[in-house]
Amino acid sequence: MKTVMMASAAMLLAGVSGVGLAHADDKTLTISTYSISQDDFKTIVYEPFEKICGCKIVVETGNSVQRLAKMEENKEHPVVDMAVVSMADALNASRKGLLDKIDTSKLSNYDKLYDIAKDPNHDGMSVGYTFYSTSIVYRSDKMKIDSWADLLKPEYASHIAWPNVSTTGGPPSLYMLGLALGKDAPDLAAPIAAIGEKKDDIVTFYETSSQLVQLMKQEEIWAAPTGRFAWAPFTKLGLPIAWATPKEGQTGGMNVMVLTKGSKNHDLAMQFMDFWLSTEVQTKLAEKLVDSPANKEVKVSDAVAANITYGEDTAKNLKLIPSAVALDNRAGWIKTWNDKVGQ
Repeated sequence: MKTVMMASAAMLLAGVSGVGLAHADDKTLTISTYSISQDDFKTIVYEPFEKICGCKIVVETGNSVQRLAKMEENKEHPVVDMAVVSMADALNASRKGLLDKIDTSKLSNYDKLYDIAKDPNHDGMSVGYTFYSTSIVYRSDKMKIDSWADLLKPEYASHIAWPNVSTTGGPPSLYMLGLALGKDAPDLAAPIAAIGEKKDDIVTFYETSSQLVQLMKQEEIWAAPTGRFAWAPFTKLGLPIAWATPKEGQTGGMNVMVLTKGSKNHDLAMQFMDFWLSTEVQTKLAEKLVDSPANKEVKVSDAVAANITYGEDTAKNLKLIPSAVALDNRAGWIKTWNDKVGQ
């Protein structure tokens, strides 16, 4: 498998460079997004932009499957102007003809982004606005983690949780385990087989990161792969917990912005994207621990940085599964997982 190395208000008030601020007193911008942290997004992103554009933002939330299905159902008469989705979902939508190319020359904040966030699918259809690392959270008094493969050591395997293959963190974690085993293949057969051999020892195959915090609190587990976005609750447990930096590196994911093909509010959507990518907005979202910034000009305190995915070195060294690999192999991963692990 090919390893892909990803990871001012005044200007906006005057008009986003290259886009020309639309005086949209009667315009409504409909966006499709995740349901998490919507109160913070309303305060930091939506309401300030409404004041700038003179428009109204309508927010539709739901999981990725539901939101993409709705976009496809309304392909001929779009009801959503733009959406934020995962990299793989963006490529999936692109393959289905649901997206328009993004003219990044009209985004004044585009050059401020880490390279990882610039056209992450290499098709001109998306721009990254946040990314996250995935590594191993573990009890530093109970174990030492130098490699992803350490989790399967006999003395550790009965004290870990592993993400189900159907979760966001499942395939990336398997990919990194595969690298640790010397197997760099898109079918993930080797790491799935290795997990299968330890399935009776592993405490649980979890579905949500919130499960891990409770399991760690009850000392039922010592370690688990998880996203950096889930780190903060672990730090409040009062236990000696660390974030691993395995020799194979860290994996993760990225969320991106996309434009709906046929939207009647194309220019307004572009203005909104640019606003969201601005240093000011990305900084506020980071300080609230809502999103890790894709804007490389964002500066945060050490305390904030410790709880998000942050910094150029991190962005340069994330090992992300290419979207095409994820889409083309997902069904096979699930079948192999069911055969070897069984859920």
